[in-house]
Amino acid sequence: MANILLSGDNAVVIALASRNLPPAQQKKAIFWGSAAAIILRVVLTITAVALLTLPYLKIVGGLLLLYIGIQLLSDSGGEEHMEAKTSIWAAIRTILIADLVMSLDNVLAVAAAAQKGPEETRLLLLIIGLAMSIPLIIFGSAMLLKVMERFPIIITLGAGLLGFLAGGMLVDDPAIKDSIQAAIGDAKLAFEVVGIAIVILVGSYFKKKNAAKETH
Repeated sequence: MANILLSGDNAVVIALASRNLPPAQQKKAIFWGSAAAIILRVVLTITAVALLTLPYLKIVGGLLLLYIGIQLLSDSGGEEHMEAKTSIWAAIRTILIADLVMSLDNVLAVAAAAQKGPEETRLLLLIIGLAMSIPLIIFGSAMLLKVMERFPIIITLGAGLLGFLAGGMLVDDPAIKDSIQAAIGDAKLAFEVVGIAIVILVGSYFKKKNAAKETH
């Protein structure tokens, strides 16, 4: 269940990254992006605990998510002028990087849930959880694309979600977690709010800047 719920983040990224592609390429980006998300989770689940104890890894991951959120929001205007700027490989590259970063946290929840079962069924539980998340990611991405076309505000909300995740990831890094928690009472919430603000404000600024360039 944890893996299925956490698949929503991946669906948001895939939809955001592929929304400017032609319909045929959108389907390919969703398929390959979803496949990449599942493969990454399989690999990272095996090494989740060791990876998440490495200092500064979450800081780097959080900064990458901030960058991706800003980039996706700044590219959300003037879709009719973006066919030369956006390619399926650029979309898949963005999906791969974002999925890699987000999966660092996601797979820990999946691994922790699997550890609660009998030892002989843990691998089976992981495989079932990952398999069940595939249709959710694919259909969730396709549904979000349609919603984004009708309600563009969803693009801003999706980018803000990446900022939220980035802020939480940054403050959870083992290299700084204890010192920041000691200095700031509710540090995680503060960083999550700041992450949302950074992505939306900076992304909106570059979105307007890009739109101004297209009009000249």
